[in-house]
Amino acid sequence: MINLLHEYYQKYDLLKQGGGLDKLEKQKEKGKMTAWERVEYLLDSDRPAIEIGSFAADGQYEEHGGCPNAAVLVVMGYVKNRLCIVVSNDASVKAGAWFPMTCKKNLRAQEIAIENHIPIIYLVDSAGVFLPLQDEIFPDKEHFGRIFRNNAHISSLGIPQLAAIMGSCVAGGAYLPIMSDYALIVEGTGSVFLAGSYLVKSSIGEQIDNESLGGATVHSEISGVTDNKYPNDPTCLDAIKNIVDKFAENPKIQYSKIAALEPEYPISQLYQYLPEDRLKPYNMLEVLKSIVDRDSLEEYKKDYGKTIICALARIDGWAVGIVANQREVVKAKKPGNTTEMQMGGVIYSDSADKAARFIMNCNQQKIPLVFFQDITGFMVGSRAEQGGIIKDGAKLVNAMANSIVPKFTFIIGNSYGAGNYAMCGKAFDPRFIYAWPTAQIAVMSGASAGKTLVQIQEATLKSKNINLSLEDKNKLLQEIEETYKKQLSPYYAASRLWVDGVIDPIETRKIISMGIEAATHQQHLAKYNVGVIQT
Repeated sequence: MINLLHEYYQKYDLLKQGGGLDKLEKQKEKGKMTAWERVEYLLDSDRPAIEIGSFAADGQYEEHGGCPNAAVLVVMGYVKNRLCIVVSNDASVKAGAWFPMTCKKNLRAQEIAIENHIPIIYLVDSAGVFLPLQDEIFPDKEHFGRIFRNNAHISSLGIPQLAAIMGSCVAGGAYLPIMSDYALIVEGTGSVFLAGSYLVKSSIGEQIDNESLGGATVHSEISGVTDNKYPNDPTCLDAIKNIVDKFAENPKIQYSKIAALEPEYPISQLYQYLPEDRLKPYNMLEVLKSIVDRDSLEEYKKDYGKTIICALARIDGWAVGIVANQREVVKAKKPGNTTEMQMGGVIYSDSADKAARFIMNCNQQKIPLVFFQDITGFMVGSRAEQGGIIKDGAKLVNAMANSIVPKFTFIIGNSYGAGNYAMCGKAFDPRFIYAWPTAQIAVMSGASAGKTLVQIQEATLKSKNINLSLEDKNKLLQEIEETYKKQLSPYYAASRLWVDGVIDPIETRKIISMGIEAATHQQHLAKYNVGVIQT
């Protein structure tokens, strides 16, 4: 774990360099703050914050020079004691141009604002769509246009949107700040127009510079497109703080919260406890003792369905329902005074049944759910199939998918196949989903995939009277396992926003606590209804 965390912090420090130290210096030479400096200046320094989408686009677009952090910083934090989402374009990366992952990350920020009914602040400094990849960002439903659809939808929901134009704001991107409730602009560096001076000249022959075309004076004094102009970044950000400070508080959902207690074990205990070998068993309850408030954990059906731990607990004072994969090999009692050995990290019929019932209880009692994944999947084989593993698994998925309480997911080890789904993977709308550096995410392990694909290839060739040699089998197996090893990495998942980021486990409590606090701003909870359920 220490080695993995060292790698994590090295990679994270590089993110703060954006497009490079020389590019950051050029920003400052223009009198501009960097994307990170703007966010840090805006947020309350004495309150916690969490980053969303760290490592987005990591390792992607290398043929175009890369796109660190998807050229945009997204943070949830406090502005004048008001919880907000802040989106800050990083102009040191390709002038803040929008790559496909930039769009996906912005949409994720808007999704969080909508789900939790909290204000969203855009710090705009972008050259617009990255033209070489326009076909991957422009026309589809979840592409660039969805941003502006969301602007309109967020406004209709009464969620405040504020925008500061602190650099370029071009073409379709010009609608983002202007569709916000407040649109501020910085003199000398901020500009907003549908077409820049070069395109204007080539289109209609008009000779004009960008400042005269769409600068702060034009839009604050002539067109009325922006509300006010400010001499520099800090004064513009101060104005945002001053506006947010006046927002009224809406009624909140009252999830149970009491004074917080520190966990029984320090987080350093967890670093030492998790085994390096992903196949080695360990007791998940020991991991939870480094996360939940001391003496708050109350297990549900602890002697039944033991490969999933279900427990009520408190985290930073908030009441939560925990669903976690037990990684120890357990002994399950069966009819006829018999016992069955069950593998840790695998969902059996009894554990699926227990987890489904527990999730329904938590929804009835308005208790947020937290999932800790270290799962290889559902039990397979004739005995499991005859026992109805599919219908029991379907019951679990149904109960979880229809949950109305906020859900949070942490992938701390394996996250394979249908196990990812049943334990509230990204497809099932967790409010936040993060991976620890120990996570591995794929449809199955590299070893299992390799053996399966080699068997398929061998059977296909055999039908054509071609036999694979042992050397060919080993070569094919090695190629598959190497591909899977890369794709199993939590950074591969974070790059594609399958998770909201890779984190040091010490951040887990803070994310859950801030996540539940954000969820209290949601206007109302729907009625819990699982529909038709397998029995």
